[in-house]
Amino acid sequence: MIYDKTERKPQIWFCGGHFVNDIYTGFLNPIMPFIAEKIGITMAIATIILSCSHIFSSILQPFFGFFADNMRKRAFIFWGLLLTSIFISFSPAVNNLWLMILFIALGSLGSSLFHPQTLGLISKFTTSNTAKNMGIFIACGTLGYSLGPLFSSYISQFFGLNKMPWLACLGILWAFLMFHMVPKFSDKVDFTPHFDFKIAIKEILSNRKLNILNLIAMLKSLVTTSCSILLPFLWKSMGYTKFQIGVAMFCFLALGGIASLLSPKFEQKIGTANVFYFSMITTFPLMILFMLTVKTLPVLSFIIYAVMGFVTMFATPVTMSMAQGILPQYKSIIGGFINGFSWGIVAIIMSFAGYLAQSTSIVGVLVLVSFIPAICSKLVKYLFTQEN
Repeated sequence: MIYDKTERKPQIWFCGGHFVNDIYTGFLNPIMPFIAEKIGITMAIATIILSCSHIFSSILQPFFGFFADNMRKRAFIFWGLLLTSIFISFSPAVNNLWLMILFIALGSLGSSLFHPQTLGLISKFTTSNTAKNMGIFIACGTLGYSLGPLFSSYISQFFGLNKMPWLACLGILWAFLMFHMVPKFSDKVDFTPHFDFKIAIKEILSNRKLNILNLIAMLKSLVTTSCSILLPFLWKSMGYTKFQIGVAMFCFLALGGIASLLSPKFEQKIGTANVFYFSMITTFPLMILFMLTVKTLPVLSFIIYAVMGFVTMFATPVTMSMAQGILPQYKSIIGGFINGFSWGIVAIIMSFAGYLAQSTSIVGVLVLVSFIPAICSKLVKYLFTQEN
């Protein structure tokens, strides 16, 4: 899958680290309705807590990306994984609301440290096929994110929430292995010279194509986040168990990971623009079908939900590789924007969406959320003009 032998070792450990780190970022969504019941909080408050976790894990990524682009140390990938694995694993076991929020914040901060540096290093260690390697890297993260709900729901249902801290062992072990196995940076690696953070942000925010790609990333992550946070509350109200919810979310996210792997191949066959159009438009009719079948045809609704995961994440690697190619000197910062800042903005929106869903309808909010990318798909044509 990776062509240059000098790339293989770091790429394998980066992809493995992404897989392990994102297992933990997917832990909380399927079991949060049951944690909320244990602690005694409403769906709206639980949504805010999960939204705050996304804010801590996402919105600071461009800032950490700046430091990652200007340093010759690998510290972020190790400390980030340690923080994520330890504190996210311990958060479901605590009974105090504020302590749980603190643990979630620290664990989410670890993910915010981990992602920008690894996203930048994937490109910096690649000399053969950046888009393909980026697709593999993103797919590994999505696969890990999809297994997170499966692990957390299984352990919590059959062993109890108080056994969740044992799952931190995997992340701790992988972090120590990476420390010894990932090559130290050498002068042969093409690192970006030091640059001014304000100038970098100004150049990024003033680039029209990057703004469009950031918006696309936000809209797609809005769909993914809404489905991941709100639907477990709907399914719990319908009587589904933790593990059933975890399996549904696993299918949704696993198909998203497969889509990330297949996306570069489809891009070559149908064109980049059509990848964007397919991903942005198709989610809306699928969400309508889900709304019509969720209560009367539950098995079919689960299948539709899983297909939505494939469609929603289909354009993710294309978005990332195109964005990093526009201003390649800021790979980690742009990675922080596309993979992080966009999710942070979405998390802020989700704080209000939780209250709206509680006062109206969860499915109705999801239909509205899926309609927005379809309308905004007309912006895709501006990605292929000569202007910035």
